[in-house]
Amino acid sequence: MPASPEKSENISPAAFVCGWPVQHSRSPLVHRYWLAEHHLAGSYEKVPVEPGTLAAFFDRIRQGEFVGGNITLPHKEDALKLADAADDAAKAIGAANTVWMEAGTLRATNTDWIGFVANLDEQAPGWDRADSGGASVLVVGAGGAARGVIYGLLQRGVKSVHIANRTISKAATLANDFDGNLTALPLGDVAGLAESVDLVVNTSSMGMRGQPPMSEDVINIIPYLPGHAVVCDIVYTPLETPLLEAAEKTGLTTADGLGMLLHQAVPGFEKWFGVRPKVSEKLRDLVISDLPGDTG
Repeated sequence: MPASPEKSENISPAAFVCGWPVQHSRSPLVHRYWLAEHHLAGSYEKVPVEPGTLAAFFDRIRQGEFVGGNITLPHKEDALKLADAADDAAKAIGAANTVWMEAGTLRATNTDWIGFVANLDEQAPGWDRADSGGASVLVVGAGGAARGVIYGLLQRGVKSVHIANRTISKAATLANDFDGNLTALPLGDVAGLAESVDLVVNTSSMGMRGQPPMSEDVINIIPYLPGHAVVCDIVYTPLETPLLEAAEKTGLTTADGLGMLLHQAVPGFEKWFGVRPKVSEKLRDLVISDLPGDTG
């Protein structure tokens, strides 16, 4: 059963996304769509929270100003530390992106892994089977986003995870933080994995609009992947990244990053407003129309 939103009598529940900066967030577009779709009284707003002031903002939640909300950069790690309680996912990932009030307690979780897995299930059904032996996965990047992705992969019982990063020490640290068959390698060594990888996931900012391009070392392995391989990019601006474009030209199944954004929002909405929403094509089209530039 979803947690009942805690609110004063006759006051509509209010939720938020907080960060610094926060103006770029498309979370209000998503949650306001669901509020309208389900004819629910409630609100969802952007709240700019300067670094170093998250504790004071959390006190506002405890005092009843909000039923909960989303946490974005640079506050995700602090949110985990400052919440009254956190679940296993948030602890394993080392960051929280969703908080809510329950029985007088400010609780925290991380739903990024849920969004990642649900998006792959929708866009590439069977991605985790690899003929029932479990998938071998190449994860590009070793930052905070990679932690959520790796947690989700391990929850689904993948066979192995290879973490490729320009700074090999960061990849090695990340591999050591999780139990399972995880290895670290430099980006320049990914060619050796091409014929044995079932899933490639970009968790870095490479290929994002305004960021460095995707590594040629990664792009170059795409034609050599098995025909059943899936290529996923959690970047969604642009919607079709150079990595996904290369995979599509090769005839491989792809999964863009927008679905992850949409699916990770579902658990939070349910906790705050008591209804579990669905990710629809209409919602996806609405968010795409709000993306900058040519989104394909």
